[in-house]
Amino acid sequence: MLEISQNASEHLAHLLAEKGGDGLRLTVEKGGCAGLQYVLAVDSQHQDDHIFECGGGRIFIDQKSLSQVAGSTLDYEEGLHGAGFRIQNPRATRSCGCGTSFEPKAEGSESSQEV
Repeated sequence: MLEISQNASEHLAHLLAEKGGDGLRLTVEKGGCAGLQYVLAVDSQHQDDHIFECGGGRIFIDQKSLSQVAGSTLDYEEGLHGAGFRIQNPRATRSCGCGTSFEPKAEGSESSQEV
C-alpha cells in the first residue's frame, strides 16, 4: 500500500541512527495551502498503526492517514525546495509548491497528480 524508494530507505536509516527513533511516522492532517498536509516525524509505534518495513527502518501510519496515502510512494529528494522526504500520491489532484500539502481527488474522480 505504500512504496518506499531505495533512496528514501537509505536516508531513513541515517535519520533513525542520528535521532534514535523506532521509525518514521507519516500522518495526514487538515491544513497547508491545499487542504491536507503531510506530517513526518521520528516516532515509536502506536497500537493501531500500519507498519511498512524497508531496509532503512519502519514507517508508521494510522488508519485515517493510510486511506489518504494508499498507493503512494515515499521518496527522498534534493532540489530547489531543499532536501527531504517527498510523497508521490496518486490520490492528489493538486499540491502546493513545497509539496507538503495536497488536495485529495473527489470520490469517483479519475485524475491524479504527483506531489
